[in-house]
Amino acid sequence: FFQEVRSTMCKKIFALCLAAIMVCSLFALAGCKGGDTTNTTDATKSTDGGDATVDYSKIKIGFIFLHDDKSTYDLNFMKAAKAAQEKLGLSDDQVIFKYPVDESSACYDAAADLADQGCNIVFADSFGHEPFILQAAKEFPDVQFCHATGTKAHTANLSNFHNAFASIYDGRYLAGIVAGMKLNEMIANGDITKDQAKMGYVGAYTYAEVMSGYTSFFLGARSVCPSVTMDVTFTGSWYDETAEKEAANKLIEGGCVLISQHADSMGAPTACETAGVPNVSYNGSTEAACPNTFLVSSRVNWEPYFEYAIKCVADGTPIDTDWCGTLETGSVELSDLGAAVADGTAEAVEAAKADLIAGKAHVYDITTFTVDGKTLDSYEADIDTDPDYTPDHEVVSDGYFHESDVAFRSAPYFNVRIDGINLLDEQY
Repeated sequence: FFQEVRSTMCKKIFALCLAAIMVCSLFALAGCKGGDTTNTTDATKSTDGGDATVDYSKIKIGFIFLHDDKSTYDLNFMKAAKAAQEKLGLSDDQVIFKYPVDESSACYDAAADLADQGCNIVFADSFGHEPFILQAAKEFPDVQFCHATGTKAHTANLSNFHNAFASIYDGRYLAGIVAGMKLNEMIANGDITKDQAKMGYVGAYTYAEVMSGYTSFFLGARSVCPSVTMDVTFTGSWYDETAEKEAANKLIEGGCVLISQHADSMGAPTACETAGVPNVSYNGSTEAACPNTFLVSSRVNWEPYFEYAIKCVADGTPIDTDWCGTLETGSVELSDLGAAVADGTAEAVEAAKADLIAGKAHVYDITTFTVDGKTLDSYEADIDTDPDYTPDHEVVSDGYFHESDVAFRSAPYFNVRIDGINLLDEQY
């Protein structure tokens, strides 16, 4: 065929054009698939919805975790990091995990080592890591440092230091609805009376993050079971299986018929399984270990944030100082419902979720709770810690408490003690 077309100039031109079209088609096909040698990823897969191709070949990422994968909290972060790595087409030598890393100078050492190894961006996952990550950010200005649950980025005035969180109070509220539906079933079955609808909550510390969590969980339960009350106890540790198990057993002995937690081990869920008490876990399903009592788990899905921040570094876009993911961004999720849930639970959760996303409902609607018998129509939250900033901000407006609002700060600051929740101890 090609010997024939060479006989005339027109056919020569035709052949050249045909070859050019084939070459262009091959390049287009390679671009669609993404080349292994360049680690490029179609940006339509990124969280910002862009359509430009981003080159990730020069990106190197460090992750700092407080505990190992036995901690449900840290395991949740690890899974998100691996998911982001796969989504963005990063090789194993572009990602470094460091764990366990204490909330001490060991965190600074880990961050500095990651910077020395050539990481462009470093993530740390625990509240107490923040001062050490901030120290590293000051000393390595060419590296981006992102810290989960922190509070200092908005006053640090560093272009390479960032805080991130998610509206997990929405997830805990929905998990509370699951709990409230179970309490209603127990009441209807005659297992308990309305006055015996008391939940227990195992918390780590009396931080605002924990207070926000147990309050939103309680409000979710009370939205469907009005008679519910709740006892809360604290362990003084994010991960202490013995202490968490003892705390759960103490709550059960005190008449709590359903248990939830903001602590990271299997202590509380396994205590509930042994006692036959329904339980709501955090950061991942515990159904495999608790098949008879597990109801649901809420969690922050960190993958969208990891993808967003990594893409920012790759294409030179500034990372938000404070970033807060939502139900809509896929940053707040519930696990599959356990076998022990009450009938109608899935429908109740989906209806409430739709209302939260649409803005028709708010977790901290001030008409749904009281403080010392009164409506909370004003509250100045202590958000800023830098002396150059105004220390208080009004956070109640439009009929609800604005929690984790990036206009103020992404990390939780709800520390209000509402009626119906009894704190058994506050030593931590």
